[in-house]
Amino acid sequence: MSIIWKPSVTVAAIIARKNGNTHEFFMIEEQTPDGLRINQPAGHLDPNETLEQAVIRETLEETAHDFAPTALIGSYLSRYVSASTGEQNTYLRFAFTGQLGAAHARPLDTGILRTLWMTQEELIASQERHRSPLVMQCVNDYLQGQRAPLSLLFTHASALGV
Repeated sequence: MSIIWKPSVTVAAIIARKNGNTHEFFMIEEQTPDGLRINQPAGHLDPNETLEQAVIRETLEETAHDFAPTALIGSYLSRYVSASTGEQNTYLRFAFTGQLGAAHARPLDTGILRTLWMTQEELIASQERHRSPLVMQCVNDYLQGQRAPLSLLFTHASALGV
């Protein structure tokens, strides 16, 4: 018997705005099995969608805002052990930056309590409440100017039935 192992593929939107000399980041506060957590708009890649489609969808579902990705901040491999269950999960996260678009009158995804803008200092001060260490890593990479063109991402069209 062979065991099939697959990491969970996730996407995240790193959305920033300048407020004077300070960057503010568009975050969500969500209820998780490990308690109330702070995260970027993020979630799992669904079958038959591209990474870009996934980050657009997840941002809309979790923030009720449109999102237009403009660059890839990075890809991150993370192993996480749930504090509540002790279960180990492996995540492969693709973090995008881009433009926040129009707000829509729609409910936020189940478990999402609110959206909020947070400075880097506020994020550093609340690290014990982050969904994962990737929250701060993605912010730091964004602030360091790490960007890759979206053309780096390739999706084999026939796999999507297109």
